[in-house]
Amino acid sequence: MNLYIFNQTRRGAVYGIGTYIHELINAMKESDINICVINLISDKPQIQIKETDGIKYWDFPKAISDQHPLDNQKQRELYFHNIVYLLRLHIQDRKDLLFHLNYHQSGRLAKELKKEFDCKIVSVVHYSNWGFFYFDNIPRLRNILNEEQPDKLGTDIKKTFEEEKLFYSNADRIICLSDYMHEILYRDYKLDVAKISVIPNGMLDVVEITADNQLIRAKWNISSMEKIILFAGRIDEVKGVSYLFKAFREVLMKFPNCRLIIAGSGHYDTYFVQIKDICTKITFTGLLDKKELYELYQIADIGVIPSLFEPFGYVAVEMMMNGLPIISTATSGLNEIVDDTCGLKIPILVHFDKVEIDPCLIAEKIIFLLQHPKVAKKMGHNGRKRYLREYSLEVFRKNMLQLYNSLFQ
Repeated sequence: MNLYIFNQTRRGAVYGIGTYIHELINAMKESDINICVINLISDKPQIQIKETDGIKYWDFPKAISDQHPLDNQKQRELYFHNIVYLLRLHIQDRKDLLFHLNYHQSGRLAKELKKEFDCKIVSVVHYSNWGFFYFDNIPRLRNILNEEQPDKLGTDIKKTFEEEKLFYSNADRIICLSDYMHEILYRDYKLDVAKISVIPNGMLDVVEITADNQLIRAKWNISSMEKIILFAGRIDEVKGVSYLFKAFREVLMKFPNCRLIIAGSGHYDTYFVQIKDICTKITFTGLLDKKELYELYQIADIGVIPSLFEPFGYVAVEMMMNGLPIISTATSGLNEIVDDTCGLKIPILVHFDKVEIDPCLIAEKIIFLLQHPKVAKKMGHNGRKRYLREYSLEVFRKNMLQLYNSLFQ
């Protein structure tokens, strides 16, 4: 089998989609599949082809234009048309040809690939544009889709929704990461249920059991007496950080020896105004590499994921892998990853025009785990077992190989 995994130089490539592609390569590289990663809109000045550890990497630069190639539909279509032309020149072995697409903006690409190659196409539903605006408010989304004369935002949402639907319709198999998204795909996108497969993401187990927690705390200048509450991810409205800051202020009243660590990049200035009085108890690390992030997982006492919408949630899997007790919202795909054995969950409050969380409930859950360390330890232990059973790389490899092979039977 010849597998071509498509990536793009975008924000998602740094966060969830980039992690997905990295783990997919880890899962497939021990198989007999020929793997090539195609990086579109690359910063490289020209087409570059290299091979590392048996994996081929092809970089195709962005279009020579004053505008970004994805900002304009005609430019985007022309760019993808030219990419397919170049692929025709470079792809020699076309037996059992499989293209794995990860961005729903690639609808024209999927269509062009189908036209020019005898191939199979797999598309993955990593995120949807409406999720950034309506979060977990599905009734609101359905109202917008049924409106005959929506406002400008509604018009844009309907347009991108149809683009996503067209993209997935061109695929031979659609992978979604949760039962939550599975229902939306067949109920709202009206996609063929026989083409949809639920395959949760998996991760390579990289926990370093022998690492010294005291040395890690010393490296990060964190006192051995401090209790660490950890948030990992983008500093963005959809991640619910404003509710976490409000909750942490309450936590400090009962546990003043706590530190909140925000591991990720984003809109810092938006939130500094809210936390002036407690800013010395909050650490912003910026975007970390995996090694540094896993150091923080190891010394943290509690992981908090207050997302308003999360199609999957790699952070939850990372926290479970590292044996952290979790406090999360009961939203979308995240609700399926974190169960009651390994975390405490907070309901999402869905109103007609907004989605929110009660910060008092976040504070209450954090305080409970700080007051009951044995319960917290048990949850962390259960989370580790759940990771190994449901979200390990071995489980992910088995599921993906089964899907890939089924396409050529």
